[in-house]
Amino acid sequence: MSFPSVRMRRLRRTPLLREMVKEVKLHPSDLVYPIFVDENAKAPVPIKSMPGYSRLPLNQVVAEAKKTLEQGVKAVILFGIPTKKDEAGSEAFAENGVVQKAIRNLKKQFGDELAVIGDVCLCEYTNHGHCGIVKNGEVQNDPTLETLQKVAVSQAKAGADIVAPSAMMDGQVQLIREGLDDAGFDQTAILAYSAKYASSFYGPFREAAESTPQFGNRKSYQLDYGNPRESVREMELDVNEGADIIMVKPALAYLDIISLAKSKFNVPIAAYNVSGEYSMLKAAAQNGWIDEKAAVLEMLTGIKRAGADLIITYFAKDVKSWLNQI
Repeated sequence: MSFPSVRMRRLRRTPLLREMVKEVKLHPSDLVYPIFVDENAKAPVPIKSMPGYSRLPLNQVVAEAKKTLEQGVKAVILFGIPTKKDEAGSEAFAENGVVQKAIRNLKKQFGDELAVIGDVCLCEYTNHGHCGIVKNGEVQNDPTLETLQKVAVSQAKAGADIVAPSAMMDGQVQLIREGLDDAGFDQTAILAYSAKYASSFYGPFREAAESTPQFGNRKSYQLDYGNPRESVREMELDVNEGADIIMVKPALAYLDIISLAKSKFNVPIAAYNVSGEYSMLKAAAQNGWIDEKAAVLEMLTGIKRAGADLIITYFAKDVKSWLNQI
């Protein structure tokens, strides 16, 4: 018998053989596409720190979602930039708020063909940029819960398939579930930002959503990046409170947390491939340092391999055409 008798390279010889035995396969339907809806905009507003990405006026959101569907991506998540902001973030739950209008337009156009997710938070709507109600310089947990419940119910009334509380307030999932059920939206799902870390990778998003805190930071309510056990406890609480999907955010520096979530919880796991991760790859590609297509597909496959069932990513619209080029 010739040596070596086991030749692992046999099944790597050709693209066809490699595809046949691929263990983890990325598909556009695994992805969710974020859309920034800008109530102030008359035309797309380029986001300087996110090359190729723009805030969109309300009248262009349907067209953008159509392009998304054409690329095999079946879900979008909406973030709103309102005309006016206040201390209470009242535009977040306004019946005719910018996200509520966008949800109605999308559901009218696409029905069940497109899953529409509403981000439930206050940072884009408050004049101080924090994710909750502030008193004496501190974000208040329980008063914020009441507002988040209003936001979730208003989005459900507009037609959202899923609401996604991202404020990291204790008890937010339970109160939102109760509010939805009491309002007759017991079929509206909750995607909980359960393990949302206080990360340095959010900078470009904060520019895009005009949500940079005007004082302090968010470390008093977002997770410390050194705490995996705490994230498990957060996820367990959200599952017990009624979350249908739990999410880890960011993704690349938290693949171990995604894997932990997958191993411990019998619910779908989402991961957010955040703005800073997008911008780093874009910058490197623009400088000719990496192959953008190859790097993005490798990155997203790695996130899925770690255990993510859904991946929110700004690259979502590109994946189908790039996969076809492999």
